[in-house]
Amino acid sequence: MKKVILSEEEQSAIAQAVKKAESRTSGEISTAVIAESSDYAFFEVRAAVVFAVLLYILQLQIFHGLEAFVSSLVWNSPAWLVPLFMGAVSLIGGGLFYFFSNLPAVDRVIIPKNIMAKRVRARALMHFTESGVYQTKDGTGILIFISLLEKRVEILADEGISSKMPEGEWESIVSEMTASFGDKKISEGLIGAIERCGRRLEEFFPKPEGNENELSDNIVILEE
Repeated sequence: MKKVILSEEEQSAIAQAVKKAESRTSGEISTAVIAESSDYAFFEVRAAVVFAVLLYILQLQIFHGLEAFVSSLVWNSPAWLVPLFMGAVSLIGGGLFYFFSNLPAVDRVIIPKNIMAKRVRARALMHFTESGVYQTKDGTGILIFISLLEKRVEILADEGISSKMPEGEWESIVSEMTASFGDKKISEGLIGAIERCGRRLEEFFPKPEGNENELSDNIVILEE
């Protein structure tokens, strides 16, 4: 069964927040959430292999004990049986480690933080381009991008708003959002960020007469 990232009520509340924020400005706010920004299978396999090798080395330290254990199970056991047993234990251990490495909490430990940051940034930039946020009429599009596995938020803005935004503003908004996420209040944190972005857009780009809504107000839930 597909995991529900945001309920229909939460999605509706987010869309209403975007609509309200944009009612006072010519700027555009787009939101997106994704379960994970990249496939980290390489790092999971690498960690599993390292674990299996370490497990084999550990068994070497107790080789004589394992030899006695195998001999107690099999009469006249051949010399190759102990290395085979050690290899099987390492293989099974590595396989189990790979299985559990698919859990988000384990992934966050074995995948380097800088790799996660780069992958989330790249995925956010891809959506920024694909969704058309980068080509609003006045260059005032803002994308708030949330990646759940990595627990990272990226805020990307078109040139029109980026040139006017005070230094450190995006980082401040992200900090407020992630503080809310720690309490599992993703929608609340996102709505707060939308409201804050809306106030900034209103400050620099007040809504003119006849302004059209260029982007959808609905949050985009990406699958990959």
